[in-house]
Amino acid sequence: MTSFTFGNEEALGLDEADPLSALRDRFTIPLNSDGSEEAYFAGNSLGLMPKDTPAAMLGALSDWGSKGVRGHFEGDESWYRYDEVVSALQADLVGAQQSEVGIMGSLTTNLHLLMASFYRPSKGRRKILLEPHAFPSDRYAAAAQVAWHGGDPEIDLIEIEAKNPDNVTLHDVVSTLEKYGEEVALALIGGLNYYTGQYHDLSSWLQQFRKYEITVGLDLAHAVGNVPIDLHKLEADFAAWCTYKYLNGGPGSISGYFVHEKHHRDVDLVRLAGWWGNNPDTRFDMHGQERFVPRQSADGWKVSNPALFSMVPLKTSLEMFREVGFDALRERSIRLTQYLEKGIQTIDGIKSITPENPERRGCQISVRVNGDAAALEKKLILDGVVPDARDPDVVRFAPVPMYSSFSDIARAIQKIKKLVS
Repeated sequence: MTSFTFGNEEALGLDEADPLSALRDRFTIPLNSDGSEEAYFAGNSLGLMPKDTPAAMLGALSDWGSKGVRGHFEGDESWYRYDEVVSALQADLVGAQQSEVGIMGSLTTNLHLLMASFYRPSKGRRKILLEPHAFPSDRYAAAAQVAWHGGDPEIDLIEIEAKNPDNVTLHDVVSTLEKYGEEVALALIGGLNYYTGQYHDLSSWLQQFRKYEITVGLDLAHAVGNVPIDLHKLEADFAAWCTYKYLNGGPGSISGYFVHEKHHRDVDLVRLAGWWGNNPDTRFDMHGQERFVPRQSADGWKVSNPALFSMVPLKTSLEMFREVGFDALRERSIRLTQYLEKGIQTIDGIKSITPENPERRGCQISVRVNGDAAALEKKLILDGVVPDARDPDVVRFAPVPMYSSFSDIARAIQKIKKLVS
């Protein structure tokens, strides 16, 4: 087993030997007050900006200024079907057919729009099943859907009963379903848990959900661009994700979503319709279009004209993913995260709650501290290390393979050791 010192020279040597270390130069790294680059580990909250993004944005603004409404149909990157180009770039990252992926709105909004179709409670099957430590917005959305359908969230919103909520096992899923499976209408599960960093065994979990004929929706906010996903093969019914974390789309950027092809031709499936969900070739035939006819793809769930200036930065970043290749990024992610994990293990007073198996995590290590996580976060930021705290006692570190370095990690280990010793 390799022994590391987490010294500056060691880390620099690892960076120099890393074939993808130069990717960092293609991102704008925030600076400390002394002009040095931050050791940025908050990409699981907000990804950094690719250096190509400002020029792409200026180009789109220039087109708006020079073409006005004609920009929808004129030029190499006209706007009318720009969303389809961006959707196609996302399809490979989530293991989906191009027809199964769309972009619109924001993550929680999309979960509501999708649950309007896929949460169909009946008299004996009303419950929505969440994971432990579910992201609060998922819980709020699920509770609102239960109430909207006349249910009681105190009764009809349940979670997987796990012996250890920080590490949910297949046995936990099976035993929960043995108790509640016949009453569950929808399982709404995070692909990778935001709090613990656990990458759930989705293939095994979905096999269990299917035994009970449970509809499955996934929140992939912390999974997309981070871990391998194969939505089509998994046969999840729907999924949604934000694009401002690992996909580097910028603050509040447009969301992606997935609807499995088995639902595309189901004309009886209720949806909250809008004009961007119908045939783009006849969309502007304003007369005689009184009845909504959805496109036979995920785009049939699209409601409104997507925001161009949110799609442009996302497209820029997704083109980089395609250029580099996700497999190479995943390999680098595993190496960086293992280095961080080994460093954390040398520090007394803190403990990782993220699975040790690289196959069951992404590029995040969540650390439980003795004391106030927010206070430690603040001290680290003053020392040029930027993590992301979650109350009361967890600090999350995400060495993102697009721009993090071994030198960043060594610096973080040195600073943490100094502060918690």
